Amino acid sequence: MAWLAAASATRFLLLTLLQLSSPATVTVTARVTALIVFGDSTVDAGNNNALPTAVRSNFPPYGRDFPGGRATGRFCNGRVATDFYSEAFGLRPFVPAYLDPAYGIRDFAVGVCFASAGSGLDVATAGVFSVIPLSKQVDYFRDYKARLAEHLGTVEARAVVADAVFAISIGTNDFIENYFALTTARFLEFTVDDYTDFLIGLARSFLVELYGLGARKIGFTGLGAMGCLPIERGRRVMLCIEEYNGVARSFNTKLRAMVDELAASNLPGAQLRVAEVYDFFTGILQNPSSYGFVKASRGCCGTGLYEMGYTCSEWDAALTCVDASRLLGRRAPHGAGQPDCGRVPHEHNLPPFPLIIFSSSCIL
Repeated sequence: MAWLAAASATRFLLLTLLQLSSPATVTVTARVTALIVFGDSTVDAGNNNALPTAVRSNFPPYGRDFPGGRATGRFCNGRVATDFYSEAFGLRPFVPAYLDPAYGIRDFAVGVCFASAGSGLDVATAGVFSVIPLSKQVDYFRDYKARLAEHLGTVEARAVVADAVFAISIGTNDFIENYFALTTARFLEFTVDDYTDFLIGLARSFLVELYGLGARKIGFTGLGAMGCLPIERGRRVMLCIEEYNGVARSFNTKLRAMVDELAASNLPGAQLRVAEVYDFFTGILQNPSSYGFVKASRGCCGTGLYEMGYTCSEWDAALTCVDASRLLGRRAPHGAGQPDCGRVPHEHNLPPFPLIIFSSSCIL
């Protein structure tokens, strides 16, 4: 019964993106030409491998459950959520990183990831760890469109973009690694309420820009209970930081209102969806055993409280859990992280939504 409950909840989350394949019915048989991904470490497929940043994961134990046991740069033991989305749409079983030299435009024509671990809606957030800001991710998308037109021809390339599903997972780092971490001056420039409004404005501008570049089917993931991430709980005697959770709920409310407004009046022909994950993951955190997990308060890597990036390495093997699927947190910043880190029974034929994290802070 636990697996059935997990699968049912996962079905609800996955349908948010699947609905973009057909406005009338939930199906994956409608034309979805590609999956195009923007965001942070929740969906980064390895773009940070090409950067001189500490926020990387292209080494063991990352990737130990990925096909071939390769550490691809995904902040996970296996595949991330968007890899499963791609497979559900009948595309490739994983979405390659745009900066991965092993792939070219033939591969990217059916799926491409521009996400960068450590990034945020706010350009200042990307500056904390010298990763790819969202504006640069959009620049890469423009470059991708030009290459796609050369590969397929202008008309077909335009059709690919119009019928692609755009998946966006970003925003937590703006609070956890920027505003609340006091790593930039944002906490002096804004109240937390004003900063939330500032981020929503940036998200709105981003969606409008994507629309102007041809995107029509866009899914934006809301924030989870970021005050319950293992790395945050470790700072408060394993208690959730309710102030942070309240900010996440406020962000989600404002995100929904903004997306509804855009969908109703400003972007003709656009299909916009918000994947609301807060309540789902809170439910898992409060009752992990009902979903087949043993522990939800720690990550899998090392102590499970702070390890991420280079602090989650093969040198932590003695402490790193053997079966990552038993812990909700694979790594500390990802309170509810990556799919292959979670266990949703294959007999339900549902690609797992991100459920687990490899290191103690899986929001980078």
